[in-house]
Amino acid sequence: MSSATAEARPEHRNLVGAFWRGFRNFRRSRPFWGGLLAMIAGVPILYFPYAHLSLGGVTIAMSTTAGAGSLIIGVLLIILGLTAWFQPAVRIFAGVATTLLILVSIPVSNLAGFGMALLPGLIGGGLMMAWAKLPEPAVAAGAGAAEGTTAESVATEEPAAAAPAAPAAAEPVAEQPAAGASVPVQQAGEPKEVR
Repeated sequence: MSSATAEARPEHRNLVGAFWRGFRNFRRSRPFWGGLLAMIAGVPILYFPYAHLSLGGVTIAMSTTAGAGSLIIGVLLIILGLTAWFQPAVRIFAGVATTLLILVSIPVSNLAGFGMALLPGLIGGGLMMAWAKLPEPAVAAGAGAAEGTTAESVATEEPAAAAPAAPAAAEPVAEQPAAGASVPVQQAGEPKEVR
């Protein structure tokens, strides 16, 4: 095998690299971070109403009558985050619903999980609403080929179009001011006044 026939980047069986490339493509094709933050926001809302925390020797139970509401809000936030991941077409609905559920969780479930779910939920909802899919680069190249232009023909046409025009042979001669008269200075970029 000579250097002319060798592959530029030989195909290695790197499972970690293949997984990472697949994960990167997954992340870039959907509102990944918004969905992740919505799921993270659902965890404290679910946890605190059913948790029994012990400080020293004292057990603190925060179970209230709002435990069912917290359960529903927390599960819905996790489902909305997963929906944004696997159905990016409904990202606007998922973002609006996440934002509304986080705001509802302030009075319903211990001040939105003692404030730990408030910021991730609001940011996640905003990220889901703001996400937009990038345009495919192959589509733009296909449109240019359909019109009969190629990158090579466009590259050769641009310098010709950008070349400055030759000065006209018959430009009118401006009047010369009388001796001792002040001559106004023409500002750069102003067109010459022709009389």
